[in-house]
Amino acid sequence: MFMLVSKLKTDFLEYLEIEQNRSQKTIQNYDHYLTRLLDFAGDDMKLSDIDPEMLRKWRLWLNRLGTNVSDELQKNTQNYHLIALRSFLKYCTKRDLPCMSADKVELARTVRKQVTFLTPEELQRMFETPDTNSLAGLRDKAIMELLFSSGLRVSELVGLDKDHINLKRKEFTVRGKGQKDRPIFISDTAADCIQKYLDMRMDNAKPLFVRYSGHKQINLDGNFYRLTARSVQRLVARYALLAGITKHVSPHTMRHSFATDLLMNGADLRSVQAMLGHSNIATTQIYTHVTDPHLKEIHTKFHDKQI
Repeated sequence: MFMLVSKLKTDFLEYLEIEQNRSQKTIQNYDHYLTRLLDFAGDDMKLSDIDPEMLRKWRLWLNRLGTNVSDELQKNTQNYHLIALRSFLKYCTKRDLPCMSADKVELARTVRKQVTFLTPEELQRMFETPDTNSLAGLRDKAIMELLFSSGLRVSELVGLDKDHINLKRKEFTVRGKGQKDRPIFISDTAADCIQKYLDMRMDNAKPLFVRYSGHKQINLDGNFYRLTARSVQRLVARYALLAGITKHVSPHTMRHSFATDLLMNGADLRSVQAMLGHSNIATTQIYTHVTDPHLKEIHTKFHDKQI
C-alpha cells in the first residue's frame, strides 16, 4: 500500500496538536515546511520516495530558493525545514510505517551570530526617549523596561493580559516555547512604569499592551486591539535610533542585554538558563564569551603590564 505524504502530513499535524500539545504557531510552521517538500516533489509523493537521494536534491532546491529579501534561503531557515522532516519521519517510524530513518537527516552547519547587547548608558538613553506625558509614550517606556527587566521574548510580552502580572509581588509566570512555564521577575522600575501606564488607561481591554495607532485600533467590543510582535519590534528599533544608537536593536537585543547584565554581575549560567527559558544550556552559553569575568582577571593579571 502506497502512503501519500500529503495524507500523512495531515495526520502528523493533528498528532502535534492533540498528543504533543504543540502551539498553533509551531504547527503552522511545520505545515509550511512540509508543504515546501510537496512543492518540490509533487502532491503525489509517497513516503517511500523519501530517500537520501531525494533529500539531497531537496536540500539543493532549498539552498537555491530565494525570498522577497534575498536570493537564497538562510541556512537557519533551511534547517527548520529539515527539522520538520526529521520530526515527521520519527512520527512515521512510531506508527511502524516503512520510511527512511530520521537520523539520516543531518542539519547544515551554520555560523553562530554574534550576540548584540546594549550598554547601561545606551539602555538609559532609550528609556528616556519616550514622551511619558502621552499614553502611547507611557506604554512604550513600560514595554522597554519590562523587556530588559524580565528577559521576555516578544511573543510572550504581547500575549500578556493585565491580570497576568502581579505588580505588588513583582513576579508572574509565563508560558514560553514548548508550552513550558517559567517564573518571571521584574524590577521596581519596570513595575512602576507599568503601573503608571495602567493608571492612565481608561479602557476595559484585557491585553496589557494595546494599539493606539493605525487604521484598526478598536475591536467589536469597543476595546483596543492587542499590540503585535511586529509593532513592538518597530517601536524598539525607532527608540534606539532616536537615542542615537546606530546598531540594529530589536526586542531580542533587550533579551540579550538582560542575560548579559545578569552574567556580568555574577549570576550563574544555570540560573540565567532558567530565567531565559532555554531547554539546552548550550543555547545560554552564547553569552559567556562576552561576560566571563575570570577571563578579564587573567587578562589584567598577565597582560596589563608596562613595556
